[in-house]
Amino acid sequence: MRRLQAATLSVILALALVWGGSPVLWAQQAKKTPPKPAPAKPGAQLEGLDQFIEQVMKDWQVPGLAVAVVKGEEVIYSKGFGYRDVEKKLPVTPQTLFAIGSVTKSFTVTAMGMLVDDGKLDWDRPVREFLPDFRLHDEAATERMTPRDLVTHRSGLPRHDALWYNSVFSREEMYRRLRHLEPSRDFRNNFQYNNLMFMTAGVVVERLSGKKWEAFVREHIFQPLGMATSNFSVKESENAADFSLPYEKAKEEVKRVPFRVIDEVGPAGSINSSVDEMIRYIRFHLNGGRAGETRLLSESNAEQMQSPQMPVPGALRWKEVGHQSYGLGLFVTSYQGRKFVHHGGGIDGFISLLSFMPQEQIGVMVLTNLSPNQLPTIVSYQIYDRLLGLEPVDWNARFLEMRRKGEESEEEAKKKGYTPRKEGTSPSHPLPDYAGNYGHAGYGVARVALKDDGLQLTFNDITTPLRHFHYEVFEAPEDPLNPLEGMKAQFALNLQGDVETLALPLEPNVPAIHFRRVAEAGMRERSFLEPLAGEYELGPTTVTVALKGDDTLMLVVPGQAPYELLPQRGLLFELKGITGFSVEFKKDPGGRVTEFVAYQPNGTFVAKRK
Repeated sequence: MRRLQAATLSVILALALVWGGSPVLWAQQAKKTPPKPAPAKPGAQLEGLDQFIEQVMKDWQVPGLAVAVVKGEEVIYSKGFGYRDVEKKLPVTPQTLFAIGSVTKSFTVTAMGMLVDDGKLDWDRPVREFLPDFRLHDEAATERMTPRDLVTHRSGLPRHDALWYNSVFSREEMYRRLRHLEPSRDFRNNFQYNNLMFMTAGVVVERLSGKKWEAFVREHIFQPLGMATSNFSVKESENAADFSLPYEKAKEEVKRVPFRVIDEVGPAGSINSSVDEMIRYIRFHLNGGRAGETRLLSESNAEQMQSPQMPVPGALRWKEVGHQSYGLGLFVTSYQGRKFVHHGGGIDGFISLLSFMPQEQIGVMVLTNLSPNQLPTIVSYQIYDRLLGLEPVDWNARFLEMRRKGEESEEEAKKKGYTPRKEGTSPSHPLPDYAGNYGHAGYGVARVALKDDGLQLTFNDITTPLRHFHYEVFEAPEDPLNPLEGMKAQFALNLQGDVETLALPLEPNVPAIHFRRVAEAGMRERSFLEPLAGEYELGPTTVTVALKGDDTLMLVVPGQAPYELLPQRGLLFELKGITGFSVEFKKDPGGRVTEFVAYQPNGTFVAKRK
């Protein structure tokens, strides 16, 4: 550096000596000095980007991709690549609609910020002041949770995504079931990504605005920003003129998959949009909450969204990328020494990435129609390297190498036959004994049925065969396109030796979710229950089985509070609230109820009908 400076100085001095003798000569020479070259066009640094994108799309077998770049107020690049419909060869355009997945979360936070600006919401007051019926499994979290906590992933709850994924529950039903979901960490102690808390944030928007979350976002964000084709459901996208189909990789083959409808958990991830419209949204955040000269969100709330609120643990893997924090609906980190704000999104068949550098006033939106893939990150980093005037990092090679090592590790385990399976075991019961409905207060019902001499599990309308693994454990077979692929299902017996519970590892950060066998609907009908009612002699005591209403049996023992009989299967009922106590009614060959058997920890007794 010093040698370069010295050489430059010597040249300048030499020129001064030549021209210094005559001011007139100096002026004449100055007039002949060639003009400075015109500054390069804003998009000049992106020359060759098209070829780069086309190559990495081949490397990752991505059917279609769209990207847009904004610098300052100008969109300097906007283009589609590949196909939105492979079979029909329909091209991707900047107007093609893709699912943006979790990028939706920042829209929900923006909506909340607008309510804060209007004085209807406070980031740091308890949620229960705004939602009096809000309740979690953890009482402390229930009382102290704030709107800021809802949108910074520090509730103490792990993902519990199986509650909402492909669920038939409404938004309100999922909201009411939160109280039955087990936390894995203490409130506010750890970052744990959670979609259900963002769904709850959407409920906050609805209750305080008096409008559906979708209607509020459309009116207060989409319309002012000119996002006319953006929507909240893949059903709406399918009616649009330009939308992408979803694709996934099954081994080495790219296959079209069905759209995943996630409308009810919408505030966490249901928006569909194009790069043409999403780049306007990025520009809105680069402008600190303004759309042109119109302020939609206060500068304070816009800044809070882009400021660290909760650290995200993890070691640094690459020198170019700094430690991450979560802001309000956006991740905050650094890239190449510059502040970098981003959020990715992924739902069946789609991967997206929104990102921007506030100080440099640069933003990038990438949408793809294949999951999984790393292209949104690879393409975005390539663009930032170019616009920052840096030698581009070969992120494509890095991510391809990571993928290769992961695949080799998995393949090696298969070749060596490593498995936790205990060979030579069998289930304790005939397969029909495992069939039935199993319920959980939060997750709903898991159904096990007999099919083709085997078992079949259905949960949230997703079905998979179950093959015996060992003992009471069954396994969903390999199928890359089935969300339940490889899941273990463990049955357990009660004290009487009957199959009673089904454990499914639906959330890896808590113990397996235990579903308890539930009775067939007919066991709650009056026509089924009424013949069981009457008086029975249990030893020296007369007890009464009485019908309460049209759907409940009660066991009345003199001198004790009545016991509710909970239907199990056949003619078997459990005593509610008492472990190990049950009664099973018996019929004679003519179908008349003649007695019941009382199963108790201290013995088994017969009660004759009077």
